[in-house]
Amino acid sequence: MTGTTATTTATTTVTGHFTFASWDEKSVTEAGTSPRIAHASVVNTFTGGIEATDTACEYICAYATETTGAFAGMEYFAGRLDGREGRFVVEERGWFGTDGTVHCTFEVVPGSGTDELTGLTGKGTFVAPQGEKSVPYTFAYALPEGAGDPA
Repeated sequence: MTGTTATTTATTTVTGHFTFASWDEKSVTEAGTSPRIAHASVVNTFTGGIEATDTACEYICAYATETTGAFAGMEYFAGRLDGREGRFVVEERGWFGTDGTVHCTFEVVPGSGTDELTGLTGKGTFVAPQGEKSVPYTFAYALPEGAGDPA
């Protein structure tokens, strides 16, 4: 008879804010037409449960109209999560509302956590009204039991 060992993880939820440090968007298809596709390189600064400056984020945006559409991208974090140092990547998906509000969900790319964040899993959300400088986020994460304990 073989036994199995289950590694339990507790989910922790953190909150905070992020600000756009830069947003550089270039049209991939003909500008001024609908639908169109654009590529955006974005740099953000996160505070709160996630502490990371100068994240690297790459989006592909599909605009159905001049202001509405959807996007997908990857964002690289190097910093601290709830006091634990390391790096990780999240996959982001979302949409632009008619009023310019950005709705986004994101999830940790499996295996991307390093150092004290090795084994990290998690999902988060944010809603960014157009023109807001500081955007609140929520992130629920788990680490393998005993892993990533801050020193």
